[in-house]
Amino acid sequence: MKLTVVIEKDEHGYFVYCPVLKGCMSQGETYEEALANIKEAIELYLGTLSEEEIRELSKREIHTSTIEVQVA
Repeated sequence: MKLTVVIEKDEHGYFVYCPVLKGCMSQGETYEEALANIKEAIELYLGTLSEEEIRELSKREIHTSTIEVQVA
């Protein structure tokens, strides 16, 4: 199963979450650590769901895009 994750860098390291899985988030001091941590969090999260819930999740789509805006 492939899922989209969002990774944000701040002064403490990296924060990462999975938009499809409400409340599924993690962090890490490095980019790689954050990715490893969210993978584990996702696996644990999915382990709590029924087969039907997992099928429903696989139907959801998350799209990302870049837009250009004008700054005053």
